[in-house]
Amino acid sequence: MSESISRRTFLKKGLRTLATVTGLGIGGGYYAHNVEPKWLEIKHKIISHPLIPKGFHGMKMIQFSDTHLGFQFQLNDLQAIVNKINQLDPDVILFTGDLMDEPNKYNAQQKIPPVLNQLKAPLGKFCIYGNHDHGGYGSEIYSDIMKKSHFTMLQNTSTKISLLTAEEIYIAGVDDAMLGQPDFEKALSGIPEEVYVIMLSHAPDLADISSKYNIKYQISGHSHGGQVQIPFAGALVTPPYAEKYREGTYEIDSLTLHVNRGLGTTRLPYRFLSRPELTIYEFQAE
Repeated sequence: MSESISRRTFLKKGLRTLATVTGLGIGGGYYAHNVEPKWLEIKHKIISHPLIPKGFHGMKMIQFSDTHLGFQFQLNDLQAIVNKINQLDPDVILFTGDLMDEPNKYNAQQKIPPVLNQLKAPLGKFCIYGNHDHGGYGSEIYSDIMKKSHFTMLQNTSTKISLLTAEEIYIAGVDDAMLGQPDFEKALSGIPEEVYVIMLSHAPDLADISSKYNIKYQISGHSHGGQVQIPFAGALVTPPYAEKYREGTYEIDSLTLHVNRGLGTTRLPYRFLSRPELTIYEFQAE
């Protein structure tokens, strides 16, 4: 009799445990596929440095990155992000690469510029190449879309942001590290020595190169923050050139690096412990 009760109790406990594990698996899968990919986090970063002119005090830049349109992130998601960015009233907008997941296979290319054209930034909209922008014969497709969307492409070049007071800072951009040809010398050519320089690089690990130049801040994407992070183990996958600096803010010698987790997904339509991110950078003159 006691053996029968013992066996019955064991089976009940076993079934409860199996049901719990199965429930967690199903619930976790639903969360990672349907909840976290749309659970936007807005991060606020302060940029303060003696080289920032007083006229730039309070200026606001917003970075969005890695939309990977066509995989999980769709045009209606892009429209929602555009609405959110405009609500935040930026002076400058930065896109740090990977607009479409597979540019040559994305069938709604012509619908992207009307959405991105709604973005308002009085001091300019700037973009760089990511690896997916070059992939799938996408270089010209991406360039044409961003031009029609009135973004300035920074491919191994720089641009000056000037105020009516004649005060200025520079934003430079390098080509993608995986499928492009990043050239720091070319990107920084002609920039005066005693000015504040921001570098846009899709690949965060290029910060080790940026730190050797007169660059004070690097803004990157690419990593998705690992996209799926396993508790106590870390990111499931980190792409090349995002293995050292995966997410968040780092101090590398005299350089500050911020790695944005991006908005979309790739390879797997999941995010877990790696929410999509918009980053607001606010300037403070010392």
